[in-house]
Amino acid sequence: MKKSHNIYIHVPFCVAKCNYCAFFSRACRSPDWDGYTDRIINELKYFGNMLDATTVPTIFFGGGTPSLMPSECFGRIIDGVNRYFAVDSDAEITIEANPGTIENTKLDDFCRMGVNRISIGVQSFDDEKLRFLGRIHNANDARRLIDYALNKNIRVSADFIYGLPNDTTVDVVNMCHEINKIGLTHCSLYELTLEPDTPFGKMNLNMPDNNAMAEMYIAIAQNLNLPRYEVSNYATPGYECRHNQNVWDGGAYIGIGDGGAGRVFLNDTWYEQMGGGKQFNAMTNAARATERIITGMRTMRGVRIDSDIEKILNMEFAKTHPDMIRFSGDRIIATDMGMLVLDNLIENLVK
Repeated sequence: MKKSHNIYIHVPFCVAKCNYCAFFSRACRSPDWDGYTDRIINELKYFGNMLDATTVPTIFFGGGTPSLMPSECFGRIIDGVNRYFAVDSDAEITIEANPGTIENTKLDDFCRMGVNRISIGVQSFDDEKLRFLGRIHNANDARRLIDYALNKNIRVSADFIYGLPNDTTVDVVNMCHEINKIGLTHCSLYELTLEPDTPFGKMNLNMPDNNAMAEMYIAIAQNLNLPRYEVSNYATPGYECRHNQNVWDGGAYIGIGDGGAGRVFLNDTWYEQMGGGKQFNAMTNAARATERIITGMRTMRGVRIDSDIEKILNMEFAKTHPDMIRFSGDRIIATDMGMLVLDNLIENLVK
């Protein structure tokens, strides 16, 4: 039986690289959009033929800054997906957007072509913090884009970053209150992480310690009006990101474009796949099960214990640490305490 595959399409271009960004992206004022679009469509054709026009429940345009893409190119890509795959009639189609890179008419075009969910890279409502992060927009730009998107018949999410140098729990509480006022049904709150090859990674920044970060994380759950459904994601029930849930649950997806990554299921075998034809390697069942534990334990519904998971799961550790792990039917789930030490927890769960 054919397995549905979600599609992730990577758009690597940005106006400028942010100070914290370690993602595959590059600042480019005049990208070759037509050439890029042609390459994306060729990849879609390749995988569409390989997977025999499999069904597609979600499409996610990530980056980089997908909102920089000309609407004509976006339309050609959507047409390509529909040509080579069987896209569900209720498919979730998400585009990531940064304030200052998309005007109202362009968002209208994207929605007319199928976008029904937008993820906005706000990061902060504090202009000073936005400048520190290297963002090109200000708080008013972000609010205007959010307001316009909320008035359209689409789902709206926004990303925020906390745990900057000198941040306190009070700052995080104030951020949550600002988010509550907007009335979002989904948001992502990410802890600032210093990656080695970024501008921030090369600075000697005075970051909050682990105890302070834990207090901030707890404060989010206590002050944000949206319940957590993944370690960094919060949503009104029913408004979760379907695309990301599929990834976390160990579902199949295709990564298209340089920087795109996928897990393709073909002829009863999982393949680790990279866009641009860079990788397509068969995975062992144990390797795939390990990934499923790593991603699934990040979520509030945890991991379903099937035969592959059972083989690599340290059940003794799980059963003897009820403060960090609980069982619900055939699923294993991290407790609130477990979420605070998730990396250590996962390391101990895998044999």
